[in-house]
Amino acid sequence: MLRDLFILLSGFVAGLMSGSLGIGGGVVMVPIMVLGFGFAQKLAQGTSLAAIVPISAVGAFTHFREGNVLVRPALWMGLAGAPLAALGALLAQHVPGPLLGRIFGALVILSAYRLWPLWPNRPR
Repeated sequence: MLRDLFILLSGFVAGLMSGSLGIGGGVVMVPIMVLGFGFAQKLAQGTSLAAIVPISAVGAFTHFREGNVLVRPALWMGLAGAPLAALGALLAQHVPGPLLGRIFGALVILSAYRLWPLWPNRPR
């Protein structure tokens, strides 16, 4: 029961961050599943990808309704991203779980580093 509550809370946090900040919820959900619930890295990534479909659809629709979507670039990114996501998922099946976790962690750190200059009240 308590575990289900934490899983629900994780989805809430991921959805809130995804919709409000535009980050992929996997940045939140994968570490929670691996570190908090003991999921294997591949299982966490696959589960996150499946969960993000409805979360991102709702967020995208809300932003579209508010006029915050450039449709043409979104379509181009989706057309390129969908087959490459499938390819990436197939490639991930051949990478050992611990290495996949390190790659994921490195990408999260790289993303944080790249976003740091955009943080409005960061120490200078």
